[in-house]
Amino acid sequence: MSHSTVMVTGGTGFIGSYVVEDLVEAGHDVVAFDRSTDPRILEKLGVADDVEIRRGDVSAVTDVIGAIRQTGASHIVHLAALLTTTAREHPRSAMQVNIEGTNNVFEAARILEDQVERVAWASSAAVYAPPTNYTENDGWVTEDDLVYPDTLYGATKAYNEHQARVYYEDHDVSHVGLRPTVAYGPYRETGGSAFLANIVEKPALGDPFSVEYGDQVIDWQYVRDIAQAFRKATFAPDARLSRRVYNVRGTVATIREAAETVDQIVPDADLEVSDDGELPWTQQLDMTAARDDLGYEPDYDLETGFREYIDVLRAEHGLESL
Repeated sequence: MSHSTVMVTGGTGFIGSYVVEDLVEAGHDVVAFDRSTDPRILEKLGVADDVEIRRGDVSAVTDVIGAIRQTGASHIVHLAALLTTTAREHPRSAMQVNIEGTNNVFEAARILEDQVERVAWASSAAVYAPPTNYTENDGWVTEDDLVYPDTLYGATKAYNEHQARVYYEDHDVSHVGLRPTVAYGPYRETGGSAFLANIVEKPALGDPFSVEYGDQVIDWQYVRDIAQAFRKATFAPDARLSRRVYNVRGTVATIREAAETVDQIVPDADLEVSDDGELPWTQQLDMTAARDDLGYEPDYDLETGFREYIDVLRAEHGLESL
């Protein structure tokens, strides 16, 4: 893989910062393009001085085109989006950022076709229908199964998959979309699934925590695995791609199994698990295609991901590692 300049939209956010770190460590020049120029996570990851942080708004096409042209970026990782809860509360903004913003990225790649070689971009497992729609194959979901989102956020991602296909078929814009699930790891922003972080964070710092959904399955996807998936999607040769949108996941485990893993790492953890409640997500993603085409394989299982997460948290609070 040759040295490239990569622009990461949403590059100062949670996942974006880890993607930036991964690309820097792989030897690339990286531009973090974001409305926020707060380098906090990049500084914690030790790469803030190795990246150009550029203020810009993906919903402003002149910002996007100007940034790509002026930085000479040959590859784009497009992550900037309003997530589920924010999209529900601010639907018009979600349409502008998630749909128009993504269109601006593809338009820039079309206009700057002699410069931009690939757009790797974030779709989401939220494009799928609720879990009750997938009863075959023990609930495992492939990229060809029903796409019928029940959130506005998921709907914006499903639309983006359609516009990405059109830009590829009509304008030869090379792209790879990934459908990750819920990321976990240090410095994660709070949100509708914050309880997943609390399963790790509360015991790590000696606080009690009670969680529902005990025997329900979650895809525990460590953020560094998502980062390496986007790097591989950015640079996978077109000839290797059997499709343009891929499932990617981490470790599939129940809430109870996750709590038991935390108990093994934190001996005095005060975690209570009940079977109340029902999770709305489909988490059992088949990622055979990503393995075959992109060479993606998670580096972190539940124990190694949780342990790194816990040790970072404890170090930040002046506690010994476990």
